[in-house]
Amino acid sequence: MSVTAPVTAPVTAPDAPAVAHFRFFAMEVVRTRRVGHSFLRVTFGGESLTGFRSGGFDQSLSLFLPLAHQEHTVLPSTDEDTWFAAWRGIPDEERPVMRSYTVREQRRTDGGTEEVDIDFVLHGAEEGAAHAAGSPAADWAARAVVGSRVLAIGPAVAENKSVRFQPPAGSDAIWMYADETALPAAAAILDRLPAGTRVRAWFEVPHADDRLDLATPADADITWIVRESAGRERTGAVLEALRADGPTAALTPYVWLAGESGTIRAVRRHFVQERCVDRRAVRFTGYWRLGASEEQLLAEAYAGKAASEDPASAL
Repeated sequence: MSVTAPVTAPVTAPDAPAVAHFRFFAMEVVRTRRVGHSFLRVTFGGESLTGFRSGGFDQSLSLFLPLAHQEHTVLPSTDEDTWFAAWRGIPDEERPVMRSYTVREQRRTDGGTEEVDIDFVLHGAEEGAAHAAGSPAADWAARAVVGSRVLAIGPAVAENKSVRFQPPAGSDAIWMYADETALPAAAAILDRLPAGTRVRAWFEVPHADDRLDLATPADADITWIVRESAGRERTGAVLEALRADGPTAALTPYVWLAGESGTIRAVRRHFVQERCVDRRAVRFTGYWRLGASEEQLLAEAYAGKAASEDPASAL
């Protein structure tokens, strides 16, 4: 997933202090459960979440996850000005993994505490197994137990720039594409859409059992693209499913696309060139890239940037 540069909220009084949009939160695992074949939902709690203010929709945050030989996440600094340099200065074999994820749901419990759900994709995992090859974050999720503690940089105000789903006024429909990595964000968007909103969505998942029951007040028509039965190259299968539907009635749709970068580029071209959607009404985000590890993508993001200049998170 992409990351967001630092921002501060405007204030009305000239002498009032700026309000930080993002800050560190200490989070503790309170439960986990499988959701479909490929997804593991980890629910976090913790006293600091009292100040967590998700803007909903595709709200993202940065997680710092301990390595396999570490019990909890520990950082040498969580200060706004020094944390990144301090984190990068930790030896590779000890540095907690930093990954961006989206908030599936935030809620207040009957006891008055806050909980945050994050859905992890267990890449290649078999039912009941903890193997998630090639993904340190999924590896951590598969072994997470109640009481495991992590750190996160998340929203301290609900209106923040890590919510990318921003339909312009006058949109008469929402069109969506997401693969499994973006499905939690897509599901959170569907949760919050007003009743009667017209939605056409195409969701790509690895297995038939990943076709989730997504409740929404919107008037949503969802097509599931299951890779295990597609029998062809993934991008081609997605485009075939899109073209099979033919024209979709809407005068001014807003298009939200998220998933593998190469597929996202092809799907964006489809909507702009074949469906004549105004490119300014298309919001697209590459959460990952086929053939590149998460560490390679992070290394590319950091290359040539000083620590003070790197927008590694929203803090």
